[in-house]
Amino acid sequence: MRILKKYIPLFSWLPDYNRAYLKGDISAGLTVGVMLIPQGMAYAMLAGLPPIYGLYASTVPLVLYAIFGTSRQLAVGPVAMVALLIATGVGHLAEPGTEQFIMLAVLLALMVGMMQFLLGVFRLGFLVNFLSHPVISGFTSAAALIIGLSQLKHLLGLSIPRSNYIHEILINAMADFDQIHLPTLLLGVGGIATILMMKKFSKSIPGPLVAVILGVLTVSWFGLDAQGMKIVGEVPHGLPAFSLPPIDGAHIKDLFPIALTIALVGFMESIAVAKAIQAKHKDYDVDPNQELIGLGLANIGGAFFKAFPTTGGFSRTAVNDQAGAKTGMAAIISAVLIILTLLFLTPLFYYLPNAILASVIMVAVFGLIDFKEAVYLWKTDRRDFLMMVATFVATLTFGIEQGIGVGVVLSLAMVIYRSAYPHVAVLGKMPGMAVYRNINRFPQVKERDDILIVRFDAELFFANTGYLMDILERLIMTKKDLKLIILNANAINSLDSSATHVLSDFITELRADGIDFYMSGVKGPVRDIMTKNGLMEQIGKDHFFMYVEEAVAYFDDLNSDREVQASAHATQTNLD
Repeated sequence: MRILKKYIPLFSWLPDYNRAYLKGDISAGLTVGVMLIPQGMAYAMLAGLPPIYGLYASTVPLVLYAIFGTSRQLAVGPVAMVALLIATGVGHLAEPGTEQFIMLAVLLALMVGMMQFLLGVFRLGFLVNFLSHPVISGFTSAAALIIGLSQLKHLLGLSIPRSNYIHEILINAMADFDQIHLPTLLLGVGGIATILMMKKFSKSIPGPLVAVILGVLTVSWFGLDAQGMKIVGEVPHGLPAFSLPPIDGAHIKDLFPIALTIALVGFMESIAVAKAIQAKHKDYDVDPNQELIGLGLANIGGAFFKAFPTTGGFSRTAVNDQAGAKTGMAAIISAVLIILTLLFLTPLFYYLPNAILASVIMVAVFGLIDFKEAVYLWKTDRRDFLMMVATFVATLTFGIEQGIGVGVVLSLAMVIYRSAYPHVAVLGKMPGMAVYRNINRFPQVKERDDILIVRFDAELFFANTGYLMDILERLIMTKKDLKLIILNANAINSLDSSATHVLSDFITELRADGIDFYMSGVKGPVRDIMTKNGLMEQIGKDHFFMYVEEAVAYFDDLNSDREVQASAHATQTNLD
């Protein structure tokens, strides 16, 4: 049973399902399901698909994630970020809304699912850690601007060409400014105001649904569709039939970059919110690799029922948790509500105006622009702030796919830089204490002219050994009477062959100049490496110490003995 629970997390809560949870699960399931109806349709439109595909993507993926996912509150389904990535990636290959576009979007869901599933099976979830938070924040903020402004054509009632560049969108909008359809603009702005007011005054009532209802009633009552307002129109009813997505080698090759981007970005968004919510619930754990498997199977299964790529969403998950969700049953209830909508309620959306769907998207995505993080980084870490700004500007300038590419490169570059140039501290003795601290942080510490004590705060390997040698050589030049170098290795967790060779040569040169070399705080695994490669024998086992103060005391005792011996020898020579 334990193995079953590990690979099918549904069995960790379903067999012992507490009836007390049912009320919260039903409430949350219905609330999120109601949210999903307008959101799913809006995000499908954003992705370049007919709105009905948003409902298709809100059924099977939800159920499969509830079975295989480890978070009990995560609300899986269409999200704005992934929708825009779909529009960007697939839009290069087919005209949005066409059968070819729909086929490629469904194939993309299958590819994203396979990638996530394989990443989870091979336990490669750690790869997502190479995208730092400032990079994610910069990319998300820029993408939110692009997403929001891409909806201007629906909000203004204009025929603005599709673009992933803000300046093109704004230029085209300004060029047709005199052709704005005023009723569409008023209805769209009214939808935004309605959603914001509902969010402020009544979080229990989904603002997007209220906006949809009011929008449908307004259009149908006043016949605004006959006056030029764009509406959704005929929405197919019934469930999507099971079908194998058409698999073509050329299409797979073309879609691979965007599929990988969606797989990683979708997982990042999902795992971030899943962990944030799990911190409030101590009765289960979120397993990143199982999350990849759960999201992967949700996308794979969804692809067989005409779903486009899905992932966990921030806003719906927060609502799901606040509404009382305790288990994955809430997600299953949401899916059932969407299925009932597909079977019986689609005719109600005939008069749904595109402007209302645009207002749903704009309110959702503009909330992703992270001003607070930018201010925080400016005050606390200028280097991370610059990474955030660079990713933000790159995404706005070059587009969504290129922006995330720049972010990945920046993250990897920062990892490499910090590995190659780690923190190195020169230590001195605190007055009246047998403690050694960084001379740059504790001005009261005292250095000795005959001893140089250095602490290296990283793994010592080929990429940073030269950096350590450069620092040591510079420091050696500052001490005229240097007799000993002590390397504090408390933070060194590993030592590779390149570092071994460099250290060996360095120690040989030191001793040729009359300078000895000690080490303190060397960890067991590092000592094992040094024993195998002969470095410990070269340094001398008696030159390894637990603490810096022990090394200094040993050196002083040794020198004291030498002085006594030298004095005795001089006395004997005089007597002779």
